[in-house]
Amino acid sequence: MQSSLKVLYLGDVVGRPAREFIASSLASMRRTHDIDVVVANGENATSGAGITREHAELLHGAGVDVITLGDHIWDRHGFERDIDALEYVCRPANLPNECPGRTFVVFERKGVKIGVCVVLGRLFMKINAACPFEAAERILKSSGGNVDVFLAEIHAEATSEKIAFGWHFDGKVSAVVGTHTHVQTADERVLPKGTAYISDLGMCGSHESVIGREILPVLHSIRLGMPQKFAVATEDVRLNGAIIYVATSSGLAKKISRFSEKMS
Repeated sequence: MQSSLKVLYLGDVVGRPAREFIASSLASMRRTHDIDVVVANGENATSGAGITREHAELLHGAGVDVITLGDHIWDRHGFERDIDALEYVCRPANLPNECPGRTFVVFERKGVKIGVCVVLGRLFMKINAACPFEAAERILKSSGGNVDVFLAEIHAEATSEKIAFGWHFDGKVSAVVGTHTHVQTADERVLPKGTAYISDLGMCGSHESVIGREILPVLHSIRLGMPQKFAVATEDVRLNGAIIYVATSSGLAKKISRFSEKMS
């Protein structure tokens, strides 16, 4: 087992521009930054809402080791029939137990066992979900210490809920990262007991946009309250996330730094 692991955790992948950037450039980014593991939230990968099996396979083939999902998990018709076959896809653990899909993904890299889970927040979220704290605690307990590195994601609207989740799991997991708002926060740090934390990884997609969508239709909808089609924007495409350095001997983080790569 190597002494440390370098994880690139990417924020919400939004539509075709982000998929194409990942497909064309992630392999070289992994080499340039000496990345061991890549995790990405893919719940907006297909037309900005949901994901298909085809697009999950594309991201995985491009070098994303684990794809996490969020509140748009079932937006693409038929994905509920495909998710069980995708061993690298992790659904929110606090959805009803009857839902298909894996609540915890474990894989090995360079002799290191890595576990990934994602939970949905409940504040200001429309989807019906159980307690994220209890769901993550249950997975942590069931892992029984059989993973060396444990990455926990909270897909949530409220920063307060994400921060509380981070404090609760400080020292219990390698990292707690937030997703969902599509805006990268500047509060990355290693908490006192050794858990890397950031409130939101940001977005993989167009940054000349309103959280990945074309500007004018969103403005029109917000100002006038009239329904609009929110097409995925295509300009100024970037990959946002964080690089997390984990000591495999302890499973705790040594460092976390924000990541942002712009398409040339």
